[in-house]
Amino acid sequence: MFNRRHLRIKVLHCFYAYFQDEDKDIQYAEKQLNVSLEKMYEMYIWLLGLIVEMQDHAIDKIEAGRNKKLPSKEDLHPNTKFVTNSFIRLLANSKVLNSKSDELNVNWNNEKDLSKKIFKELIETEDYAEYMASPERGFSHDKEFLLRFFKRHMINVEMLHDFFEEKSVLWSDDLDLAAGMAIKTVKAIDEEDSDLTLLPLWRDPEDEKSFLKNLFKKTLSLGEESQKQIEEAAKNWDFDRIALLDQILMKMALAEAQTFKDIPLKVTLNEYIELSKYYSTPKSAGFINGILDQLFEKLNTDGKIKKVGKGLLT
Repeated sequence: MFNRRHLRIKVLHCFYAYFQDEDKDIQYAEKQLNVSLEKMYEMYIWLLGLIVEMQDHAIDKIEAGRNKKLPSKEDLHPNTKFVTNSFIRLLANSKVLNSKSDELNVNWNNEKDLSKKIFKELIETEDYAEYMASPERGFSHDKEFLLRFFKRHMINVEMLHDFFEEKSVLWSDDLDLAAGMAIKTVKAIDEEDSDLTLLPLWRDPEDEKSFLKNLFKKTLSLGEESQKQIEEAAKNWDFDRIALLDQILMKMALAEAQTFKDIPLKVTLNEYIELSKYYSTPKSAGFINGILDQLFEKLNTDGKIKKVGKGLLT
């Protein structure tokens, strides 16, 4: 489920692509913004499906061993702990997950070579070896292993990251959120459950969609005015030499400060400083902090920032 920081990141990506596009097609940019949100949910389904895919490859490995011309003792009497993992079997038999996978056309059927390579890498891990060697059995044991295995290994496989980046350059920023959703989904399943419950894309659709839409539109509509304000505050700088990402971050922050009456100025300031640390240059955070602090004070004095509630202006 989206949080506001992730929505800010999506808007940032959208404007970064928009300002580098010669056509400056704002309708296309807004459409891509919405598409990127839907694609993030697909990643969530991809990850849950990958868990099932790992068990399928384990089954195939056992069958291949049994069908050898000269099978070994281990081939004939394989360790079936992973393929009988009750928790993964619930995922594999989930009508909810299978239905959503079909709806979104998200499955690993055309990516068998990749998923097999991922499987081969994962079964070499110490956690997998310890699980297979342990005599302990049961739903809770299987669930605990899966959560640990997923968090430590599955989502950190470089081949998986490359796969997602090939599908969308923006997905690298979505992986943490999608993985977090997958983990929450797994944690929520109890032994008596007959199926899983998928998380919704939005926690509070009305509020979050309104935030996204208004941040996008207000950043755009206030863009020229915000640019003049930034140029004045940074009069010792050539505006064209200010990093494009820094320009966008400051325009978004100014729009947010003037649009959302319930978001404290300090929260807005801190959010865009944090985003600059991750996406822009090493010196950006200090620069953006100085400019926005100055502009927020001026806008507040001019009555252009209006907050509802105590302490929201500090």
